[in-house]
Amino acid sequence: MGPSLCRVVGRNENYVSASGTPYHIQIEDRGPVVDKLTRHHVRRVNVVVYANYGEPDTRIIHGCDHDYPDIRTHEHNVFIAREVVEQSAAARSLIEVRERRKIERLKRQIRQYHVSRSEPIKREFEETNALYPFLFSRAWQEIRRERERPAGTAPAAGVFSGARYRADDDLREHVLEIERIIISIGQDMARLRAGGGADEALLRTCGETVAHARATLAGREEAELNPRRLVLIRNTLLTTWRRVHTRLER
Repeated sequence: MGPSLCRVVGRNENYVSASGTPYHIQIEDRGPVVDKLTRHHVRRVNVVVYANYGEPDTRIIHGCDHDYPDIRTHEHNVFIAREVVEQSAAARSLIEVRERRKIERLKRQIRQYHVSRSEPIKREFEETNALYPFLFSRAWQEIRRERERPAGTAPAAGVFSGARYRADDDLREHVLEIERIIISIGQDMARLRAGGGADEALLRTCGETVAHARATLAGREEAELNPRRLVLIRNTLLTTWRRVHTRLER
């Protein structure tokens, strides 16, 4: 197949996050290209995410190229079309993870300001309010709900189905980091499958590791999760991710 036939329809979709922020996700199959750094021929899919879409302060918050083997067949086009859909889902997950981090940081800043009345802290979260008004509003709402919530009430649900963000800041940061690693494993495994480098053993290991991590994050008993256990889960995921990444570099 000629290069002009090795492109599939991309996606342009609007997305409103859990906080209410409008986003636009743009995914383009650029077809066969020569990577400027490696000089290798690759099939490139470009992902761009715009925040505050449709507003005067619209801006790009994420941009990434995903490279696949330059295989010029109809079957590979079908695979790339599926990857475009997967990248759209990954972009939505990335938006929610990043927003969750910003919201938690805002909540900490607001709490610190009420204790210290620090002007630098106040200026910092006022700047964030100007850039991310929906996130600032969400942070305030969550602080009010937490103050009103009876003791023992379950914390908010996480990005992944069943995942839960813990009330403790340290535990919450561990959970967010684990979710980011799971997303990265999924993206790299997709690239590896495209190149035919994913054997059954690696697929099974990744599946079992990710499934165990998600099951742990969905645990209903707060005592089941502690920093040490979450660090162990994170380290296991990182080891798996390194195996996948090493295979990609071969």
